[in-house]
Amino acid sequence: MPTYTVTYSNVTFSNSQLENIAQAITSTHNECTGANTYFAQVIFQETPSGKHFMGGKPVHQPQVFLHGQIRAGRTPELKEKLLVNMRESLIKNSGLNQDQVWIYLIDLVPEQMIEYGEILPPSGKEREWFDNLPSELQAKLKALEK
Repeated sequence: MPTYTVTYSNVTFSNSQLENIAQAITSTHNECTGANTYFAQVIFQETPSGKHFMGGKPVHQPQVFLHGQIRAGRTPELKEKLLVNMRESLIKNSGLNQDQVWIYLIDLVPEQMIEYGEILPPSGKEREWFDNLPSELQAKLKALEK
């Protein structure tokens, strides 16, 4: 359900840092929304040197951008909690300052999303959705769950 793309520039992260960031994003999404961890995808994209601009000028300071595509239907309060907790997770795991972290959440209508080959349920209906999956897929998803 949630797909988080982490785009970063002017900074190099170790594999350990990338894994820690991915785990932090996944657990933060799970803790804030209650969605199973097997839904969370984290994709990293490094911006090549000299390819990041602000105000038409090259950016030389480290920056990290988190673009989160999440299911629509969550309250503004929950989204604010998600934003703040994601920011703190990124600061902790990246070593960057707060003013170097950018986060954007985008709501997607579940009826217009397919994951694991199935149309996604509305928020709060994950259990029913899971129970109607083929047993092989249920086993696969259980293996991914923390």
